[in-house]
Amino acid sequence: MSDSSTDVVVVGGGAAGLSAALMLTRARRTVTVVDGGRPRNLASSHLHGFLSRDGEDPAELLSVGRREVESYGGRICRGSVSEIHPGSDGEWRVTWSGGALTCRAVVVATGLSDRLPDIPGIADAWGSSVFHCPYCHGYEVDRQTVAVIGGDNRRFSLKQAGLLTQWSDEVTFCLNGIALDPEEQRKLLRLGVRIEDALVDAVADDGQPGISISLSGGRSQTFGSVFVGPVFEPNDALLRQAGCRIGADGFVVVDGEGYTGVRRLWSAGNVSSSPAQLITAAAQGATVGVSVNDALTFSDDIVGGLATRLQMDEDIDGPELGRF
Repeated sequence: MSDSSTDVVVVGGGAAGLSAALMLTRARRTVTVVDGGRPRNLASSHLHGFLSRDGEDPAELLSVGRREVESYGGRICRGSVSEIHPGSDGEWRVTWSGGALTCRAVVVATGLSDRLPDIPGIADAWGSSVFHCPYCHGYEVDRQTVAVIGGDNRRFSLKQAGLLTQWSDEVTFCLNGIALDPEEQRKLLRLGVRIEDALVDAVADDGQPGISISLSGGRSQTFGSVFVGPVFEPNDALLRQAGCRIGADGFVVVDGEGYTGVRRLWSAGNVSSSPAQLITAAAQGATVGVSVNDALTFSDDIVGGLATRLQMDEDIDGPELGRF
């Protein structure tokens, strides 16, 4: 196989992509991972809830993952993929910033982007004193005063406000334009959430203890930490380009093994499953890696009649589609 030809191209070198690549390289598949080097948690200095890695720098987790993939012969390339295109011969053509690749299967693990509320100061404090995931950061803000700022992701904002009462007795929900119906308000008040019906003009983290929120009308309050509900925007241009089906939630529809329904095209991690924590994304990547290897093995006719029985490859339109 030439440098431009490989069994599988994995687009994205985060937890999901590297986990898929590790499974595939250990199955003696040739794998090229193309990674842009900007993981979703780039601003975070530690990760949590990942068994055996709790508290570790997420950059170190990925560094170890890359070394593991390379130890089994995988190739890691820094760059971006602009196009994936199925050829008439059944192989995929992958165009990336370093040239072109030909492969038998593609795994897209490009993650998602968090579109933050358009409030001055939010982006600057993101990952240090402004967070979004209670399960990732709730324990670390235990017993602090906490503010939740409402945003375009209304449902997620309400969920944050309620969940954070598990870690703090002083949770304030700054509605920031969100209108609560009577039942929503009753539920939040029952949980002990204080409701602040005001717009948020700015937040400021000046290095002193606490983070200040400037409210409409000239008032300001200081909290130990702030949570916001970003709009989750999947980085799914390649999947849409390939004709993948989009669900009502705005995410590409995949089955339980990450198969998209497009021949020899899989997806793993946040790009098709939101909101997936790091350990969940890694698990999805491992599942996808196994599925890809199974499909390539059966299409190679190595295991004979099992290929027909398990209905893999071009004999069907694709597995029954569902959600994780």
